[in-house]
Amino acid sequence: MAALGHARHTLLCLGRLSLPQKRSLASVQPPKSLFSALDNFTERHIGPDDGETTKMLSHLGYKSMDAFVNETVPSKIRISAEQISNTTIPAFSESQLLARAKDLGTLNKPFKSYIGMGYHCAVVPPVILRNIIENPQWYTPYTPYQPEIAQGRLESLVNFQTMVMSLTSMDIANASLLDEATAAAEGMVMSFISSGSRKRKFLVDPGVLPQTLAVLRTRAKGFNIDLVVADASSAIEDDALRRDICGVLVQYPDVDGHIKDFSALADSVHAAGALVVCATDLLALTMIKPPGEWGADIVLGNSGRFGVPAGYGGPHGAFFAVTNTLKRKMPGRLVGRSRDATGKPAYRLALQTREQHIRREKATSNICTSQALLANMAAMYAVYHGPVGLQRIAKKVHGFTQVFKNSVESFGYDVANKTFFDTVIVKVSNTKDLHDISRAAGINLRHINDSYVGVTFDESVTADNLVDLINVFAAASSSSPVSLQQLQQPDAPAIPSSLERSSAFLPHQVFNKHHSETEMLRYVNHLVSKDVGLVHSMIPLGSCTMKLNSTSSMIPLTWDAYSCIHPFVPFDQVQGYHTIIKELEQDLARITGFHSTSLQPNSGAAGEYAGLCVIRAYHESRGEDDRDICLIPLSAHGTNPASAVMAGLKVVSVKIRDDGNLDVEDLRSKAEKHKDKLAAFMASITYPSTFGVFEDGVQEACTIIHDNGGQVYLDGANLNAQIGLTNPATCGGDVCHMNLHKTFAIPHGGGGPGVGPICVAEHLSPFLPSHPLMPLGEKAIDAVSAGPFGSSSIHLISWAYIKMLGGQGLSNASKIALLNANYMASRLSGHYSLRYKNANGRVAHELLIDLAEFEKKAGLKVMDFAKRLQDYGFHPPTCSWPISTCMLIEPTESETLEEIDRFCDAMIQIRKEAEDIITGVQPKDNNVLKNAPHPMHVVAFSDPEWNRPYTRHTAAYPLPYLEEKKFWPTVSRIDDAYGDLNLICDCPSVEEFAST
Repeated sequence: MAALGHARHTLLCLGRLSLPQKRSLASVQPPKSLFSALDNFTERHIGPDDGETTKMLSHLGYKSMDAFVNETVPSKIRISAEQISNTTIPAFSESQLLARAKDLGTLNKPFKSYIGMGYHCAVVPPVILRNIIENPQWYTPYTPYQPEIAQGRLESLVNFQTMVMSLTSMDIANASLLDEATAAAEGMVMSFISSGSRKRKFLVDPGVLPQTLAVLRTRAKGFNIDLVVADASSAIEDDALRRDICGVLVQYPDVDGHIKDFSALADSVHAAGALVVCATDLLALTMIKPPGEWGADIVLGNSGRFGVPAGYGGPHGAFFAVTNTLKRKMPGRLVGRSRDATGKPAYRLALQTREQHIRREKATSNICTSQALLANMAAMYAVYHGPVGLQRIAKKVHGFTQVFKNSVESFGYDVANKTFFDTVIVKVSNTKDLHDISRAAGINLRHINDSYVGVTFDESVTADNLVDLINVFAAASSSSPVSLQQLQQPDAPAIPSSLERSSAFLPHQVFNKHHSETEMLRYVNHLVSKDVGLVHSMIPLGSCTMKLNSTSSMIPLTWDAYSCIHPFVPFDQVQGYHTIIKELEQDLARITGFHSTSLQPNSGAAGEYAGLCVIRAYHESRGEDDRDICLIPLSAHGTNPASAVMAGLKVVSVKIRDDGNLDVEDLRSKAEKHKDKLAAFMASITYPSTFGVFEDGVQEACTIIHDNGGQVYLDGANLNAQIGLTNPATCGGDVCHMNLHKTFAIPHGGGGPGVGPICVAEHLSPFLPSHPLMPLGEKAIDAVSAGPFGSSSIHLISWAYIKMLGGQGLSNASKIALLNANYMASRLSGHYSLRYKNANGRVAHELLIDLAEFEKKAGLKVMDFAKRLQDYGFHPPTCSWPISTCMLIEPTESETLEEIDRFCDAMIQIRKEAEDIITGVQPKDNNVLKNAPHPMHVVAFSDPEWNRPYTRHTAAYPLPYLEEKKFWPTVSRIDDAYGDLNLICDCPSVEEFAST
């Protein structure tokens, strides 16, 4: 024992082992009541404890949190104690929250739904459920903008792209979009732009999903596109239409199940100089002729039935594929091949959805996220099942549909469609009676009208389910019930022979080897081991708020009571869901100070767009249709001007002062100049601003806009600094969006999902987005996403987060976020130049450090510092935005003082390394920053003589903590020159990529 004690003492002295600080038992505070819960979420979510908080306050020169906040947040925009008490939210403990979620789940009736319409009850393989969607190593990373520490996700997204390309027979596919309806809207706009923005008619076949048509209407209005809904095959023969058509959208198979041959239509559309956009089903494409073989130019759809739960409408990863001629116009992210500094093959984002940052108001898409987590689930589903397994599933779904059709026809029913994959339309004498019988049996059918119902099958339907369904129709027709033994297997598929798939799909090795759970488990974990997430270290991305995604808030997400519900089931079957949705809407309204909330927008950029569409509708309702000017500061996020243009507005830029604040006088001048046409002031200030400070002039700016007839849109990206201290309504806004994946702890998912609901003042409430399956009032704008409540299932996470923190906990979280950032700013000052702060020397919840001096003195750029941080085990902060020479750093409230100090120590050590270059100790062209990051194969195996002016130990272990806790980047720095789109298109699969 003595020897062990001596060894432990030796390790402590060497700095290899650290003991936790002792906490006196006498200092442990008992609960306020013996009957109080002990699992208080606030204590688990907020990183610094009371002692660490006191230490940071003391470091900054404050004796209390109130004194610190008073010098950080302007008093004029602070909300009053009365406002706080009137909007307080009680807090649940973790166990209380889970119990309540379980109780509410019992209010959701577990009916078997055959509604279809683009949504299915997917079967999630348990190995994917446990190891991806429930695994924080997969759901906590950020978008793979730092590819050296994201090779696992990037490979999986290449699998997704390969899967889509192979099944659709298209030339190139992106790494997912938000949902099928918004993907169709992107296809429509691509068609319009491809016509040189001259041809304004877009033809939509009536077989398209109703939610897709609603989203098309919303998007078409902003671009002044004329939607024509008519039978595509006959309408295309109209000469007047052909002269002005930019594209046509068809559904294949269509909403009623028909499988139509669109090859002749494609020829006619191409002859008219237009594009064919096809919405389709990946599982159906294992059996029917892919759109790329009959002439489609753009193919899109929803990958949800590939192992992603229905979740009452989402999230689901849309897919989007195009021909080679359109690849440079394709929206969203695209993963391609490159090489690292040693020549080793590596993946990177080739299109990083940054068109809007470059082109701003000239951009045609505001896409700023994808559905990476869901796309990875769908890709892994294809990897696990392979082409044989997928076709086996498809044939069973199709076979069950045939058995059902044959059975109900034997009862005397007429089936309207003779060709189908998984959907049939049945004519009945009395749909009300049939629905009553089906619901009594726990079954939902699609209601079409008084004479027809729709029935759609999916993988989850069992043989017993099939018998129960058939006997519903038997009972309604007074026929004798059937048993499983009486059902006959069909002889041939109900697919036209000319449209049966003959081409092979998914021949790539990755889809043909991981079919045992052992191999699948190893592949999933092999990929995730290459990626940095919150499981490894803080991710200090400014304006992205990478905070803890708590296990407690994630748990209900995959319960059957919430995950297996179709979005169009009757209202009385989802009372639990609607209680949660209503409470979340009310809580978000309280937090922002606004009147009403819409949860429909399924990304932050979608929220921007929805908010501006609401403002336009408000002006139109007052007879002010000509208000179409939107003032946007030059510092605004690139999606802001892009969203404005998509909403049909004209952008006028507003200057920014040298101190980073809005130029209020320039704003006043332009607001007065355009007062007769002023519609909105957008992202006047992302509050606090993207420069990391609370601006004093926000209320004055809002008053200027209101005095000149406009409405104010406030970007809620930085809401994490406001809760319980101020809010967008107090600042003077009329509408704001919130990023639930930032402030309210929905995981970023390695690049999505995101949620961007909007809150509005009372006068804008009547104009919030409607939905064709859940219509609102007559003033409401059309839908902005496919689901009535957007990505409904992940609203559970934010609901749980808010309920567990409660009003006081939310306010405390904001205060600690501010404190952590200011402590970090203080520690880094003297080593780096802090770009902006307020008159009291305080920043908000993030800080902007300028690295420009190092380029002049040492030839070092922002990315050199970023790549070196990877060697220290950290994901770099936001780089080169909002200023090209800066890093925007945000620690969030979740990080402890120890982790914040560890990051600061890393940054200070890198500053010392930069100084060695400035002083000539290391050369400018061959140094530890320029060569970063240093993967294991470089440090251990390559360059046997190590001809570098620093040691291998310095490369890998620049600080002692790394010897105990080291994350190794998989590849060296990736050469952006190899990321050209011409190169990546030659690499459709993992195997072909690896062989290069």
